[in-house]
Amino acid sequence: MKMRNIIVVCSMIIAWSSVAAENSPLAVYKWMQQLEGDWVLSSAESQEGKATSHSVVAPMVGSDLVAMSFRLIGAGSTVQESLLPGTSREMVTMYHCQDTGCAQVKATHYCVKQNQPQMVAAQETMDGRVIFECDMTTELCQSWDDHVHAISHELSDDGNHLKTTYSSFMNGEHTKDSVYHFDKRM
Repeated sequence: MKMRNIIVVCSMIIAWSSVAAENSPLAVYKWMQQLEGDWVLSSAESQEGKATSHSVVAPMVGSDLVAMSFRLIGAGSTVQESLLPGTSREMVTMYHCQDTGCAQVKATHYCVKQNQPQMVAAQETMDGRVIFECDMTTELCQSWDDHVHAISHELSDDGNHLKTTYSSFMNGEHTKDSVYHFDKRM
């Protein structure tokens, strides 16, 4: 093999390795950790869909009230997300590595629908976005019950704006997306 070909092959392996490391479960978990802090709902003009028009949520839009928070708990082993804290619609999602080697990032969403879908980080995450999809090995995710089937977090380049989407399924079909736009509380 010519030296030029060896260099090209080595460059391709290095590039592939850095992409694979970027999308590794541990990288996804570290990405989730950077969301730590309090978030407020962006202005009404920045919102989309009906999620923020709910009577409990609407007063929080464009205000200084914390509408989402991320906390590291268990000495950093879990990221706790609280959506609409202190309200009757409060929901919590717990994100954590499956094991000490972080073979997979898992999430459990404690929902106002009175169920707890379990999710796993999708492989096509990163580049400012992480997607968690329903773990199809679990009963709820295979059921026809109304449940959150996916959660997506998309962070702006400056780290000050977060778009979070909760996708609901019922009867085996996508029914709606609840979309929230947040700004980092300073």
